[in-house]
Amino acid sequence: MVPLSHYLIVSAILFFIGVLGVLLRRNVIVVFMSIEIMLNAVNLSLIGFDRFLNQHDGQVFSFMVMAVAAAEVSVGLAIIISIFRKKPTINLDEFNIMKW
Repeated sequence: MVPLSHYLIVSAILFFIGVLGVLLRRNVIVVFMSIEIMLNAVNLSLIGFDRFLNQHDGQVFSFMVMAVAAAEVSVGLAIIISIFRKKPTINLDEFNIMKW
């Protein structure tokens, strides 16, 4: 059996990589992928705690996180496509359409 600390270490590394991707990258698609990496890190820690505590609540919460992530991606990509039609760029620094 894999100890809980290994799950949490890998989860923390994935979450840190996701945070770096959100903070350092300016491409919208890369930012969305980084957010997905952070959500998967949370899923990994939920499943790790689920195995450690021998309960099934972590799997249910992990499924809910995946459902929220799917909804977030669909809405986010729809917004990106609508903005891309107005201004053909995916650079976050140039998204100033909503400014007055």
